[in-house]
Amino acid sequence: MIRKSAVAGYFYEKDREALVRQIEGCFKHEFGPGKLAHVSERKEITIPAFIVPHAGYMYSGPVAAHAYKLLAETEKPDIFIILGPNHTGYGELVSIMPQGEWETPLGKVRINEEIAKKILTSYKMVRPDMYAHLYEHSIEVQLPFLQYIFKDFEFVPICIMLQTLEVATELAKVLKDIVNEYSAVVLASTDLNHYENNEITYKKDSKVIENVQNLDAEGLFKAIERYDISMCGPCPTATVLNLSKLIGVNNVKILKHATSGDIEGKKSSVVGYLAAAFEIKRP
Repeated sequence: MIRKSAVAGYFYEKDREALVRQIEGCFKHEFGPGKLAHVSERKEITIPAFIVPHAGYMYSGPVAAHAYKLLAETEKPDIFIILGPNHTGYGELVSIMPQGEWETPLGKVRINEEIAKKILTSYKMVRPDMYAHLYEHSIEVQLPFLQYIFKDFEFVPICIMLQTLEVATELAKVLKDIVNEYSAVVLASTDLNHYENNEITYKKDSKVIENVQNLDAEGLFKAIERYDISMCGPCPTATVLNLSKLIGVNNVKILKHATSGDIEGKKSSVVGYLAAAFEIKRP
């Protein structure tokens, strides 16, 4: 089963060579890290989780590149578990596509069936379902960055429609066992506040970032409600915050925060983007 790209030519270039140039442009961008990543051969996972944005590369790509540069230079996992919000409304409340491959202009990436099955067995809220994934961009847009960096890896896509603290709590418990057993990194795909001006978005995004830094999943949901923050991936983010507490993360790195207005210059209606890393610093 091959899941074809839904947003190639829209969120990112559909031609292979043009896409490579676009990704490299994200790394070199003034809002990006400024230079290309150098891939490490280390196998010990010290940064088991990241937050990454998922808009079109022309908007959020430079911010995402900060996470992928650090990932490339510090880790070489075998498995990525990518948590993305469900924007389309198709499929189950929490969905794993349990087998097959996803295709982008850079090639195909195989789903790890063993880990997908373990998650399905461990948490009954998660259902095997391909329909939630067919047109969803939040997971897909991470793959070309990963393909650009790593030649050989597998992944598990988890698409979340039910954005609740309970899901974030229970899913984190399941992912704890996966991260402890496998060479795995979890990516929480989310954008922050949507379609307000730059000044308001920075203020609202700061409330999200504060809770990210404190690994406070419950505080994140409370802030979203209190300050009316239109963040699209609170559950993927909260899952990573809960997971980080369970596995002993002791250093949260805010790699980059910016808005679409910063990057494209139109600041009256913007979207906020965050790249963050969750590190286990050992003595």
